[in-house]
Amino acid sequence: MTFKIIFMADREQHIYFLRKAIEIAREGMQTGKGGPFGAIVVKNGNIIGSSSNEVTSTKDPTAHAEVQAIRKACQTLDHFQLEDCILYTSCEPCPMCLGAIYWARPKEVYYAALHSDAAKVDFDDQFIYEELELSPENRSIPMHQYLQEEGIALFKEWDQMEKKIPY
Repeated sequence: MTFKIIFMADREQHIYFLRKAIEIAREGMQTGKGGPFGAIVVKNGNIIGSSSNEVTSTKDPTAHAEVQAIRKACQTLDHFQLEDCILYTSCEPCPMCLGAIYWARPKEVYYAALHSDAAKVDFDDQFIYEELELSPENRSIPMHQYLQEEGIALFKEWDQMEKKIPY
């Protein structure tokens, strides 16, 4: 019986924070900050970073809600990782945000809408997933590699540095 009560309390907390992310998305959308996306980062029950999508208002294609919320939370924590944090977002993260989430390393992510729901209103990131399957030179934005040995030398320098912060 106690397990079920704890579970319901957790579920209610997750729903509460997801609704907050949706509210932030709606507010950002209605005030012209960007698209209909919102995200918050929570640690120990406290919101430590939140944002709506700010792509169009900042003219920054990386200013997705999740990325912005992660940036703010990391500033709050004065650290580059979100240890023991939970990210709540109004929509399943796109590939860029998913990468940022993995680098930030929160313990969990909760989302409301699916990326297929976003695609129905022209926020379709499926093409990025498809591009990742192609070899770099065959992508719609061709990518070319040069100077591999010089790039590797830089990594060797990093590897030998005594005063580095690994991540």
